[in-house]
Amino acid sequence: MNSTKRALAIGLGAALLQALMLIAFAWPAANIAPRDLPLAVAGPQAGAVETRLHQTAPGAFEITTVADEAAARAAIADREVYGAIVTGAGAPRMLVASGASPAVAQQLAAMAQTLSGVPPAAVEDVVAADSDDPRGTAFGAMVLPLVMSGIAAGVLLSLVIPTAAARGAGLLSFGVAGGLLSTAIIQGWMSVVPGPYLLLSAVAGLVSAAVAGAVVGLAAVVGRAGIGIAALTMLLVGNPFSAATSAPELLPQPWGAIGQYLPPGAAASLLRSVAFFDGTGAAKPLAVLGVWVAVAAVLLIVGVLRERAAGQDRAAVLTGTGTGQDWASAPACAESDRTSVPTGAESDGAPTLTGAESDGARILTGAESDGTPILTSAESDRTAVPMDARSNRKSASAGDTPTGLRSVRATR
Repeated sequence: MNSTKRALAIGLGAALLQALMLIAFAWPAANIAPRDLPLAVAGPQAGAVETRLHQTAPGAFEITTVADEAAARAAIADREVYGAIVTGAGAPRMLVASGASPAVAQQLAAMAQTLSGVPPAAVEDVVAADSDDPRGTAFGAMVLPLVMSGIAAGVLLSLVIPTAAARGAGLLSFGVAGGLLSTAIIQGWMSVVPGPYLLLSAVAGLVSAAVAGAVVGLAAVVGRAGIGIAALTMLLVGNPFSAATSAPELLPQPWGAIGQYLPPGAAASLLRSVAFFDGTGAAKPLAVLGVWVAVAAVLLIVGVLRERAAGQDRAAVLTGTGTGQDWASAPACAESDRTSVPTGAESDGAPTLTGAESDGARILTGAESDGTPILTSAESDRTAVPMDARSNRKSASAGDTPTGLRSVRATR
């Protein structure tokens, strides 16, 4: 593929990625609506209110009838419902919890105006969001940086750090330092999330480790393709369906529910539970994040074991173990194969071939001056050496004239 075709392919791929990102981020926002949203109804007119809601907004609410206002408030505090309609003397009243979701609280407050006409039903915020972030804008905006920084940390650890064990150490340091620093910013500086600092730091660190761990773990097992799979999953699925700015029940289904099983969605739910509900409802998102971190640890262990096995294989190749050959004796054998044995003909300046030097060669003996070389076959044994050469090997190497050669010269 030449440069032009490669450039066209990259451009088309980038356009496809852009389209996917638009769909992932814009489509959920354009389809915000209640879908089986948990809502409580209390009081003597609870049945009539439930029937009216089913008629005016079918499928929008999952209605639970409770005994009284106290039970409705308890259900909101336990994160069983997002709000409650209390009937009784006078006009109905709406109880909401902007701490659970400012978007849901706004929709319920708007619905309260249609319950009793004029004047509208009174609205009470039972669990309010932070006063510095009443609409939850800053809270929702902080999820994307946590995801992006986690992806970046995972990519850097996978590409720069050569061993899986060292990547695990880097992952741990990123989780601890990232959790402490990010919580110091969103709580100490911007004051948008109330709650215990160390507990919120632990949540932020767990989220950071879960996102980065997904990238590092998949990279350790799958390779560089794992980096792309994890990053795109967190960015294109986890973040837009995290419901950080809305609620899972306001997003198109089943994507709203799926998003709660990914680190960004679990992070938003866990932070809300810790910050506004004293940890109530934190079990499920905490378990989800714990599973992601545990899976990342298992994948890293697999990577470590693979690296050790590969190292042992390389060591075996270098030492010659497991190949069936004694590498220590190989040089001596090769040297013995290359050694030529001198014969008596060397004194006349004629080269002499031995069986070790040539396979199937004729070994020259005697004098060649009379024009008729005397040949002795060595084909049957590569290491065979003619009699004259064997008997006079020492004298030939010292430059003496072998017996056979002297007899020939005497004849001449």
